[in-house]
Amino acid sequence: MNFHFQLTRKRKFIIAAILLVPILVFALYTWSAMNWAYSEGERAGFVQKFSKKGWLCKTWEGELAMVSMPGTNPEKFYFTVRDDMVAQHINESLGRRVALTYEQHKGIPTTCFGETEYFVVAVKVVPQ
Repeated sequence: MNFHFQLTRKRKFIIAAILLVPILVFALYTWSAMNWAYSEGERAGFVQKFSKKGWLCKTWEGELAMVSMPGTNPEKFYFTVRDDMVAQHINESLGRRVALTYEQHKGIPTTCFGETEYFVVAVKVVPQ
């Protein structure tokens, strides 16, 4: 009887480990991808589109039009904002030229954290 109890307990431990280890590895990988920036930089232009999107996980998604020379087609920079205060500053500066400070996070496993790998962390209005 005692041997059977130990065997059952051992099986439960093995099953729990089989279930928990992948979850822990996924959580650790996601945490490191979100906290380690592959690159950082700044882009300037005019925010064309900015909205809060998502079915379950709502994030602010935007589009910055970067015009290098008048008369040329603008290059678009797609970005994500996770901080509501930064999103509020972007909304307040719509229609004006801005500089967005961003961090690039590669390898994020799901779009629940944002649709792009570029996360804007600060915004400032650029005088024209």
